[in-house]
Amino acid sequence: MSHIASRGATMAVDWEQRIDFAKLRRDRLERARAKLQASDLGALLLFDPNNIRYVTSTHIGEWARDKNARYALLPREGDPLLWDFGSAARHHQMYAPWLPTASCRAGVSPMRGAMPDETGVPDALARSIKRELEERGLGREPLGIDMTDMVALDALHRAGIATSDGSQVMLQARAIKTEEEIALLDHAAGIVDAVYERIYELLRPGVTESHIVAEAQRLLFELGSEQVEAINAVSGDRCNPHPHVFSDRLLRPGDQAFFDIIHSFMGYRTCYYRTFSVGGASQPQLDAYKRCREWLDDAITLVKPGAMTSEIAAVWPSAHELGFDDEASCFGLQFGHGLGVGLYESPMISRLHSFDNPVQIEEGMVFALETYCAASDGISAARIEEEVVVTADGSRIITRFPADELLVAGRTYVRGADLVSADQQAREPVAAG
Repeated sequence: MSHIASRGATMAVDWEQRIDFAKLRRDRLERARAKLQASDLGALLLFDPNNIRYVTSTHIGEWARDKNARYALLPREGDPLLWDFGSAARHHQMYAPWLPTASCRAGVSPMRGAMPDETGVPDALARSIKRELEERGLGREPLGIDMTDMVALDALHRAGIATSDGSQVMLQARAIKTEEEIALLDHAAGIVDAVYERIYELLRPGVTESHIVAEAQRLLFELGSEQVEAINAVSGDRCNPHPHVFSDRLLRPGDQAFFDIIHSFMGYRTCYYRTFSVGGASQPQLDAYKRCREWLDDAITLVKPGAMTSEIAAVWPSAHELGFDDEASCFGLQFGHGLGVGLYESPMISRLHSFDNPVQIEEGMVFALETYCAASDGISAARIEEEVVVTADGSRIITRFPADELLVAGRTYVRGADLVSADQQAREPVAAG
C-alpha cells in the first residue's frame, strides 16, 4: 500500500504524507553503503553529480554538471564527506542538517584539467583524500572512482592510492528505486505530459523545431523542472535517419515529427518520446507508427520480475531487418535503459549486448523503453517511448500522454464546399412533422 498522497502536488502540507525527503536521503545513502560494503573497495570517490546527489542529497544547479568541480568521499563506515565549490560548502553547513557540519568542506578540483599540475591543485586533492582514507584505516584498500579527469587520477596515483572502478557499485545501488524515487519519477513524467499537450497545440505549418523546443523548455521550468538536459525535435525529411538533435527547420503540411524530452525534477529524469503528424497523415506514416507501437507493446508486455533483458531485446527487429550492417550501427533505435537520477542506469537493454549479457528484471526497477520505425516513403519515421515501473505482478506505465495511435496536429481547415452545404441545409424548409 502506498503511503504517498496527492502525487502531482509539489507543496508540503501538514494534513497528509507526501514525499518523505528525509526517508529518501536515508534510503539512498543506506543502499550506496550496503553495495560498497559488499564490494572489495574501501571507499568511493565520486565526481558524477548524480552520484554525489544520491549519496549527499546536495546539488548546486546545472552549472556544475560538466565541470567535475565538486567531489565526495563515501567510506565503508561513517558519514560521507563533500568538497564543494567555494561558498556552496557554507550553504550546506547552514541548510543541509542531514550532513554533519564537518562533512561539508570547500574544495578545489582540477576541473577537467583546467587546474593542471603546475597549480598544485591535483596533488592537494590527492593528499586530502589519502589523509581521510588513512584516518579511517582504509589507506591500503582500493579506492573506487566513478568518473574523473586524468589530471586528478594521476595525482591520486602519485600519492600511492590504488584506484579501481567504483561506478558499478553506484549503478547497482541505484538500480532498484524506493517508493519516494518512483513517485518523483512519476511526477517528472507528469510534467512532460503537460508539455506534450502544449506541443500538440503548437504543431502547425510555419513553426520551427527550435521554437517548439523553446516553448517546451519554458513550460518545463514553469512546472518545476530544475534541469532540461535535452529536447530532440525532429521533423519531415530529418526523421530518417534519426539525427538526435533539433534544428531551425520549418514544419510543413504532411510532416511527421517526433520529440524526446529529457529533464529532471528533484534529480529524477525523464526520457519520453512522442510522434505526431502535421495537418494530415499518409499511409506510410500510419504503417510505420503502427509497427513502432507493436514493437514497443511487445516489449512492455514482457517487463515483469524474473524476466530477462534478453527476452525483451529478442522481440525487437535486428539490424539487418532495419537496413543496417550491424547492431552497433543502429544502437539506440530499439533500446531500453534504467532511469533514475541518471538518464542511463543499469540494466541497459539492446540487441547489441543483452543476448550475451542478460540481466534479470527485479521489482522496483524503472525502465525507459523506446522504439523507432522508418516509413516506406524514405523520409518519415515514428519514434515512441514509454517509462515503465516494474511492479510485483508486472509493470505500470507512468508516461501518460496518448500514444496508442498516431495523432494528427495543426489541422483546422474547413472546405468551402462544406460551408456551401451547411448554408443550403440552413435554407431548406423543415418538413412538417
